[in-house]
Amino acid sequence: MRGELKTYQAKRRFGETPEPKGAKAKRRGKAPLRFLIQRHAATRLHYDFRIEHDGVLKSWAVTKAPSRDPAIKRLAVEVEDHPLDYGNFEGTIPGGNYGAGTVQMWDTGTWTPQHPDTLEADFAKGSIKMFLDGERLKGGWALVRLKSDRGKPSKRNNWLLIKEKDDHAVPGEADALAEIDASVTTGRSLAEIAEGTDQWTKSKPTGRKAPKPPTPRSSSAKNRPPAFVPIQLCKVVDHPPGAAGWAHEIKFDGYRIQIGIGGGKAILRTRNGLDWTDRFPDLAADASTWPDAVIDGELCALDDDHMPDFPALQAAIADGQTGSLVYFAFDLLFEGDEDLRKLPLSHRKARLQAYVDRVGKTDADRLRYVEHFATTGQAVLESACRMDLEGVISKKLDAPYHAGRSASWVKSKCRGRDEVVIGGWSSEGGTRFRSLLVGVRDKGGLRYLGRVGTGYGEAVVKRLMPALKAAAADQTPFAGANAPKGGRDIHWLKPVLVAEVEHGGYTESGALRQAAFKGLREDKPAAEVTEPPQPPTEMKSTATVHSPSAPSGKRGKVVVAGVTLSNPDKILWPAVGDHPAITKADLARYYEAAAERLLPHVGDRPTSIIRAPDGIDGEMFFQRHAMAGSNPRLKLIDVQARTPYVAAVDVGGLVAIAQSGGLELHPWGCKPGDPEVPDQVTFDLDPDEGLDFADVIAAAKAVKAKLEALDLPAFVKTTGGKGLHVVVPIRTDARSRITWDQNKAFAKALAETLRAGAPDRFTTTLAKKARGGKIFIDYLRNGRMATAVAPWSPRARPGAGIAFPLSWGQVRSGLDPSAFNLWTYPSLLRKPDPWEDFRPSAASLKKALKALGVT
Repeated sequence: MRGELKTYQAKRRFGETPEPKGAKAKRRGKAPLRFLIQRHAATRLHYDFRIEHDGVLKSWAVTKAPSRDPAIKRLAVEVEDHPLDYGNFEGTIPGGNYGAGTVQMWDTGTWTPQHPDTLEADFAKGSIKMFLDGERLKGGWALVRLKSDRGKPSKRNNWLLIKEKDDHAVPGEADALAEIDASVTTGRSLAEIAEGTDQWTKSKPTGRKAPKPPTPRSSSAKNRPPAFVPIQLCKVVDHPPGAAGWAHEIKFDGYRIQIGIGGGKAILRTRNGLDWTDRFPDLAADASTWPDAVIDGELCALDDDHMPDFPALQAAIADGQTGSLVYFAFDLLFEGDEDLRKLPLSHRKARLQAYVDRVGKTDADRLRYVEHFATTGQAVLESACRMDLEGVISKKLDAPYHAGRSASWVKSKCRGRDEVVIGGWSSEGGTRFRSLLVGVRDKGGLRYLGRVGTGYGEAVVKRLMPALKAAAADQTPFAGANAPKGGRDIHWLKPVLVAEVEHGGYTESGALRQAAFKGLREDKPAAEVTEPPQPPTEMKSTATVHSPSAPSGKRGKVVVAGVTLSNPDKILWPAVGDHPAITKADLARYYEAAAERLLPHVGDRPTSIIRAPDGIDGEMFFQRHAMAGSNPRLKLIDVQARTPYVAAVDVGGLVAIAQSGGLELHPWGCKPGDPEVPDQVTFDLDPDEGLDFADVIAAAKAVKAKLEALDLPAFVKTTGGKGLHVVVPIRTDARSRITWDQNKAFAKALAETLRAGAPDRFTTTLAKKARGGKIFIDYLRNGRMATAVAPWSPRARPGAGIAFPLSWGQVRSGLDPSAFNLWTYPSLLRKPDPWEDFRPSAASLKKALKALGVT
């Protein structure tokens, strides 16, 4: 195939257009082959994808922005060859000319054919595989020509541009790159290019165009930056999510700072909205020249190896030497007047990348865009740990920005690095500083976690002592049996100071092991330090680990979500028909895959577990309370009983349940972390023998109608057996919360109303003999210590069913609950979650209680 330019030249009037006439070029020796993408606002906005070959740029018009999601294929229409000089063109093609409109250099770099020896044949065949190394597109890509029904090339030469699965793929990103409107060479938007004159140059520009002064956002806000926007926070987990649709960012060790820019001014605020602009005058001066926006990021000091260094950040602030600090931007909340928080993260990140590109680089390079990785979270975490970084933040690509702590952002750490509250300090000889006494807040007060005895240089102590003396107190703030006693060398403090410490986990007595001081956290109030420090993450692969000494062919240990499984091949559910047996390892991987949907319903709630260590054909038992040797991945919850209950709080806890042979999960219907406050009402519809499932469906719809008449939301799920559950999420705020007795009384009153209205169909009597061809409406699952099987929980029964959340549209004739099982779960998880709005739909029960006469 020979590159030609006759068609290109025939279509253009070069006296009117700034495009280069060009000529076919000779091969430039062994110089890398260039590729580029020009964003072209012509009759329709499209993307011109061009690769250098045979002295020209082979070209395709791509209908939408290329996507790094391998599941998305972009139509690419082959067009005429372009000269190599066209690879430097950015500007406006005047009206009346071919391709009239604005052209922006959207990406550029080099490309390498994956099969160079057969490249000519691949062009002819219509299947070109390549490696791209650009600023925005990287990794393996493919161009595949479409064929007509008769197997011949179509007249329009239509191709598909497809991202291959590799470390540069971003599953779930979808159309996010379409949000990027910034030139990779000049930083200009399409509008800025259109406002200019002839912008074409004969060589690629070096550096970036300085940004224009910001345009006022509105008449009401033109003279001031925007107000503080409440920030999103992370939940701590012990293992990054392994599912598709997550992006993973490096966890930076610095201060969380939100920058608000407006009217030529910038305000820098802490995570709680404190104005720290005066502390960072150089960054504030730079930011005041940026376009109006609200940016979320982390301010860091870098060491000699360009790695974040928290103690160096503290020293820089104390010494007033903050000019070399770097701001790592990871989210864009507002751009001008536009609120971006409801956009998916993937789109906000694309807008942020374009924003940073438009700002350009200053000599100080204080603003940097935080890249994200869509390879497995564990791989990113292990890489971060090898680089001695703090850890990884994993974020859902399709999630909006939520103020407060959210399961769509989770944090996994390389090492024990946490905040603790300082309750006192020890001295030598009454004055010389030795160590800090630290703890974490819980219901009983400040729980003692031991001493922090290292990490104090002379300069650190000099900065620390004024803060300690200012917080001096006469009495200990610590509570509990292990609280330290006072003495001449113990100095108590008000529990108001927060320290960041690095540690190696816990001793047998529950104290922090090898704790080292890293700095004070002035940006975080002590009231927020309620989570106990987390032990360092163990770096283990999720794959099978083979012992070198194991007999040939024998399987070794299996590690899932950081939990080592013993007897991973133990069969828990036997094979059924064409379905293979389900092993302990299979169950653990199910819990890992389903964790994102399962944890909102079981996380941090007392949970009863049906255990079958030898599978469903062996002995089963119902575990309500924590047992001796409970896995440390499980949380113990005090429910005012002789023995605490256990609860999973993250994916590691779920897998720990699988390790113990836990086949079913039955949580309390309570608020997470507070067993005394109910947060849902469950109606269990249990049909008598011989009734058709259509009768259960009709019963569920009858319950739904009663609830909706009381302005209450109703959600439905299979039980993994022959019944259905109808569940009402209820609010737990101070004005709406109810007692367990009220919760149960409401459920009983509504069930009795249904029974009274159709006594031939329903019963509320537990005894089997009372059912007599009726459906038992079980309201007893709503008292304190009562449980119901969780959505997405497996069932310890033949068929390996799952208690599956349904949409009401699925509750119709032909519904087969047995179709939702551990063999079909991969396809179930790929579909939207029918209960995605379960918790946001929560309603107050107080009006309904009054309507039913329940006190």
